[in-house]
Amino acid sequence: MSNFLKNFAILSLILSAGCGKQDPPAALTPAPTPQQLEWQKLEYYMFMHFGPNTFTNMEWGSGEEKPEVFNPTELDCRQWAATAKAAGMKGIIVTAKHHDGFCLWPSAFSTHTVRESQWKDGKGDVLKELSDACREYDLKFGVYLSPWDRNHPTYGTDDYNLTFANMLKEVLGNYGEVFEQWFDGACGEGPNGKKQVYDWELFNRTVLELQPDAVIFSDVGPGCRWIGNEAARAGETNWSKLNVAGFEPGEKAPKTGILNKGEIDGENWIPGEADVTIRPGWFYSPETDDKVKSVSRLLDIYYSSVGRNVNLLLNVPPDRRGRIHPTDSLRLMEFRRALDEIFAENLAEKADIKATNVRYNSNKFSPRKMLETENYDSYWAADDNVIQATITLDLKAEKTFNRLTLQEYIALGQRIKAFSVEYWDGENWQLIDRQTTVGYKRILCFPTITAQKIRINIEDALACPVLNGVGLYLQKIT
Repeated sequence: MSNFLKNFAILSLILSAGCGKQDPPAALTPAPTPQQLEWQKLEYYMFMHFGPNTFTNMEWGSGEEKPEVFNPTELDCRQWAATAKAAGMKGIIVTAKHHDGFCLWPSAFSTHTVRESQWKDGKGDVLKELSDACREYDLKFGVYLSPWDRNHPTYGTDDYNLTFANMLKEVLGNYGEVFEQWFDGACGEGPNGKKQVYDWELFNRTVLELQPDAVIFSDVGPGCRWIGNEAARAGETNWSKLNVAGFEPGEKAPKTGILNKGEIDGENWIPGEADVTIRPGWFYSPETDDKVKSVSRLLDIYYSSVGRNVNLLLNVPPDRRGRIHPTDSLRLMEFRRALDEIFAENLAEKADIKATNVRYNSNKFSPRKMLETENYDSYWAADDNVIQATITLDLKAEKTFNRLTLQEYIALGQRIKAFSVEYWDGENWQLIDRQTTVGYKRILCFPTITAQKIRINIEDALACPVLNGVGLYLQKIT
């Protein structure tokens, strides 16, 4: 064999050995299930509080309301779905049964349902109409069932747990795929009221037997958690992890501060969901027609929820006709237009991007992968022993921006503990912001800056950082 062929063979072996080092980072546990990851990608969907309270101006009904009070004159679930779709939402969760016990479907386990109402002469079924409409408009369908029941005669006894489980079976077994089961831990019975010891193990098991891909919401999950307030303000530090041993929904839940921020050492992956209403109350009332939240307020809500690693569940209550009120609908469209304008152009899309460390020096983990937004599974990663790194973006020309998005590839767990962002003013690097967690998505808001270069410093992490998204944007509206 000639020297040339020998050298070529040796070089080929060296190159092939180097190219073989392509292993991705090991997942940092806990990490999301495939269902939780797909749920997180939804980001924004609609909550709909609807029932007798819609017609009585109550937030918590007594359960003594006559079913006849529920009588929407123009109920149109296709209008609900069309509005949600046009607003950019990905699904709808409806209050199938609120605390008053009224069922929006003709349950065989209650006499306080649409069957006893005047609507459609007792032959209607809101859940059927809505689930059909969601499928038509390619929206996810979810249900809220309150375990608290101020009407059912067995509430406060062991028999009620079986009754509630049977109601779950009806709802989860007859209306197609359910993406989220929402459990409210609220109970206002008071010290002299009925005492119901909820069988949460039975409830959760029933959900997953019928809807194995459903994400279960409660104070302690197991699918996703409440973030501790109804203003959609997640903590600036927000881990998608929680310790739940010894806790349960309601009075025995973790403290709201823990729910708001998650726990860095949490043993369970339970990401946050932020619920907030577009009006002052959760149910429609004519007195609040002029009190719908402004676009500016909705943007603040978006940044403090989706922008802090939680999903946004925005309540839009149908009116007494059974339709989304024109004021609410218009505001949703204005909000959608504002988001579209802000995030229409990623000013970093064509940037030159470099990192101080690239896993195995491989193109497979290049920082350029952070800009390949069409592929969620495309990401930059550092070597296993690296927990600090700097990513520099050269925009090739000066750009003006005031919003930055950053995304961790959470399929491998949540890692980043501290990071900062700087811009080059022509002479020095100037600090824009310093924060802690990133998670699925982080949006930083700051005064408008014009610069050609920015850099992102990962200052501390639980394991090698893994990022799959970065963006720079300009919000012109105030």
